[in-house]
Amino acid sequence: MPQLFVKIPRERIGVLIGPNGETKREIEENLNVRLEVNSGSGDVTINLNEDSNDPFQLFRARDIVLAIGRGFSPQRAFRLLRNEDDILTIIDLREIFGKNKSDIKRVKGRIIGKDGKTRRIIEESTETYISVYGHTVSIIGGVEGSRIAREAIDMLIRGSQHATVYRFLQRKRHELKKRELELWEGRPLVPEKY
Repeated sequence: MPQLFVKIPRERIGVLIGPNGETKREIEENLNVRLEVNSGSGDVTINLNEDSNDPFQLFRARDIVLAIGRGFSPQRAFRLLRNEDDILTIIDLREIFGKNKSDIKRVKGRIIGKDGKTRRIIEESTETYISVYGHTVSIIGGVEGSRIAREAIDMLIRGSQHATVYRFLQRKRHELKKRELELWEGRPLVPEKY
């Protein structure tokens, strides 16, 4: 029987299980999987139920478990359940800064911004959710929005000024809206009456 293993921080196990096991049960019922959670180690085993013939559900469940483990609320993580086109992107700051905790802390502060302003601007501009947790920055969103959010976060990591990042996001948002309008070009905006 297909299964996947993931590890999440122990302090996030309670969030994964949820009040009276509701969050865990919702994942299991919606994706036809079974979660085995070791609250002592943070290990989560995801098993595909025998009556399921869709291994994709296993990967979707893994992403939701990882999203909750990386600081997203279950409600935000369930966006991965509701929209098949949405993806989870995790940036591990240790891969960039090694174990230099002061650099990681500084960059996390730049990404969040004063009173959460920078994170909020990135989220609104790209229609994504962003979680800054531990040594990671995670993104949930559509492929294009996630790519742009990742690029903006990379700019902040490299030391770009916030104003530069905001202009980049504004330009990308404008390009996306223009592309969406072009898709509608030549089509009537109001359905024709018969």
